[in-house]
Amino acid sequence: MSKLDLINAMAEKTGSTKAEAKKALEAFLEIATETLKKGENVSLIGFGTFSVQKRAARKGHNPQTKKEILIPTKKVVKFKPGQGLAL
Repeated sequence: MSKLDLINAMAEKTGSTKAEAKKALEAFLEIATETLKKGENVSLIGFGTFSVQKRAARKGHNPQTKKEILIPTKKVVKFKPGQGLAL
């Protein structure tokens, strides 16, 4: 499902316009991004939790030269599905 498909589905499900659904989705994404940048979790009960975790520095290989390189530490977003999301 693309972002546009999600906007259309939200508009249909809520009976709102596509413009209102787009505004709501973009507001959610902006708030979730800001919250994760602060290092806080975003929990949606019944759906799941988005959290930020540090990925440790590790050794890797340059596939072109086969030389060993150091991949630096970085933060990544993880998603843990909630019980309500069981398929």
